[in-house]
This record gives sequence, C-alpha cells and structure tokens, in this order.
Amino acid sequence: MFKQQNIEKESLQSKKINGLPLRDMMATAVFTALLCILAPMSVPIGPVPTSLTNLVIYLSLYILGMKKGTISYLLYMLIGIIGLPVFSGFTGGPAKLLGPTGGYLVGFIFITLMGGFVIERLKEKYILHFVAFVVSTAVCYAFGTVWFVYLMKCTFAYALTVCVFPFIIVDLCKMILVIIFGNIIRKRLVSAKLI
Repeated sequence: MFKQQNIEKESLQSKKINGLPLRDMMATAVFTALLCILAPMSVPIGPVPTSLTNLVIYLSLYILGMKKGTISYLLYMLIGIIGLPVFSGFTGGPAKLLGPTGGYLVGFIFITLMGGFVIERLKEKYILHFVAFVVSTAVCYAFGTVWFVYLMKCTFAYALTVCVFPFIIVDLCKMILVIIFGNIIRKRLVSAKLI
C-alpha cells in the first residue's frame, strides 16, 4: 500500500502537461479556487469592503512562490472579469474592475510580485517578509487610492479615510498570521511531496 502511494506521488511529480509539471498546475489551481471561494466573503466598511483576498495572496506566496502566486491571482481576476461572482460581495464582470475599487484589485498584483520576490530570495528572513508585505500592500493602497480619487472625484484625504485607514490593522494581522503559519504549512506540504 505504501509502495503504491509512493509510486503515485512520484508520477505526480514527474508528469507534465505542455512542459509544465502537473503538481505545479494543481497547486496553482487550488489557490485560484481558494481566492474564488474566500474573496467574495467581505464585510463592507464604507465604499470599500474588507475581504480575505489579500490573506490568500500572502499565503500563496509562501506556498507557491512569486510566479505561481501571481498566476493564480491573475486567473482569479480573469474568472471575475468574465462575469463569475468571485469579487468581494459576490460580484463580477469588467464593471467591478473598472469601478472605484478596481484599483485595489489591480494593486494586488504588486503584492504578488514584490512580496513574492522577497520571500523567494530571502527565505527564513521573516522580518524582511513582513517589511515586503507592508511595502507591497502600501503600493497596492496607493494605486487603488489614486484610482478611487480619479473616478470618484474626491480628495485624497477622504479616500484615505474610507479606503486605507480602516484596513491597516486588519491587514497587518493577516500578514503576521501568514508569516507565522505560512512557512509551517509550506514545510509540511514539501515533506508530503505535495508541492
């Protein structure tokens, strides 16, 4: 029985589709599915809701790395753009992406690229991981806030009070949780040869 399980794991590791390892494709698909399931669950705080989107993104960077984490998020965005209700509040379609809060959806790409880059290259440097999450999230905030100000024709002060300040503490807590548990989860998945 154990021999058969080992053979199945080895075949999963070596099997490729169009040159891409099946295991990597499956892991990326799982995180895309997690985003589709968890991101719509949001709590409205003014015009911008808080959701679990960035929590899943932070975790994906520990589990998948920068490239696959970014791909999983881009797939999620594509699913939302074509109309499936996977964005916050169970919404979807291009109108959501082009609306006042769409800049934050686009801004999450900065988190996948910047955060993922640091995590991949500076393994076990958890303080730097935290700094990377803070900086990349700040860039996301900045991009989304500029977008919001442009579309809503409001002041930056107003945009910051409704789009940024209410989320800072919650987002910092998400970062800390992922830094504490993300590496543990990754090590267990690696030892089980699932990633």
